[in-house]
Amino acid sequence: MKKKIVCVIPARLDSKRFPEKVLQFLRDKPILQWVYDAATGTEIFDEIVFAVDDARTKELLDSFGAKSYLTSKACVSGTQRLIELYERKEIEGDIFVNWQADEPFISKQMIEDLLQGAASKASIWTLKSKIKDMEEVNNPNVVKVVTSYAGEALYFSRSPIPFYRDGDSSHEYYKHVGLYAYTSKALDGLGKIESSVLEKAEKLEQLSFLEHGYSIYVGLTNEKSFGIDSPSDLLDAASFISKL
Repeated sequence: MKKKIVCVIPARLDSKRFPEKVLQFLRDKPILQWVYDAATGTEIFDEIVFAVDDARTKELLDSFGAKSYLTSKACVSGTQRLIELYERKEIEGDIFVNWQADEPFISKQMIEDLLQGAASKASIWTLKSKIKDMEEVNNPNVVKVVTSYAGEALYFSRSPIPFYRDGDSSHEYYKHVGLYAYTSKALDGLGKIESSVLEKAEKLEQLSFLEHGYSIYVGLTNEKSFGIDSPSDLLDAASFISKL
């Protein structure tokens, strides 16, 4: 039987690095509409919904026909907003994809790469890509990941991992691509866990998943995408669109 795949796009209004970025326009339409159109264009999802924390965001989404639900301002992550909708039974499905609201350039291929995790034993799936610009290795805003031979995450960090003691720069590093997919079984449990010591240290929610014993399958993607985290990123995104 075909599994129902639901795409949830959490959109928090009060971004610290770029306040109210989810209300901003990218060229001729809102950032959120670019994200919605990209998600719709994959033709993969059976349902696409936004999980928002402010009536202004919901009003913007209503203006172009996107389905949305208000969630608690107390949620500290997109996953928590997804779980809130799941526990309220606003959404039902077998696989839930968490697509970030500031990622308008995610491709169908990237979603297909993510869903390869269904063949693994893990109940949470995400992606990695090879770092080609070595400046990213030392950039704490670029999250690095190391995995087992089976493709499951061993650790995520803002620091360079692994640390090559002999200083050999020819080794490979991988960055985490912040797309997630969860099975309903994973969501049943994740709603009950608390933030772990490692999550609080690195400000990475996936470390709580690992500390609480969840396996995370990390697939490889060669697709490129970038998020809009600052006003300068918005300008870069406009430039990127003009070259498409």
